[in-house]
Amino acid sequence: QVQLVESGGGLVQAGGSLRLSCAVSGTTFNINAIGWYRQAPGKQRELVAVISSGGRTNYGDSVKGRFTISADNAKNTVYLQMNSLKPEDTAVYYCNLKGSDVRKTYDSWAQGTQVTVSS
Repeated sequence: QVQLVESGGGLVQAGGSLRLSCAVSGTTFNINAIGWYRQAPGKQRELVAVISSGGRTNYGDSVKGRFTISADNAKNTVYLQMNSLKPEDTAVYYCNLKGSDVRKTYDSWAQGTQVTVSS
């Protein structure tokens, strides 16, 4: 069974940095991409950043130039380095994995970690 375990959320002042981690285990299929999404109160969940199995990255417009997604394949972990944080970055951040095998596609979510940026 796929497990995604997040860590690294917390409270930080505006202008500060945080690094989120998403440790992946239990996959028996091909991983196509792993991404980070966030959801603030009263808002829809939105893409923050995603990295494909080939290393291609994509970012939401609001975080470009401030956030960096990376993967350590040896540790089966994906990271989200968040710099120059703003109060509007406050949200619950979710790690998401998309994969596939010959039978089906997979879409797994972590439990979410709170990031709060104070002004």
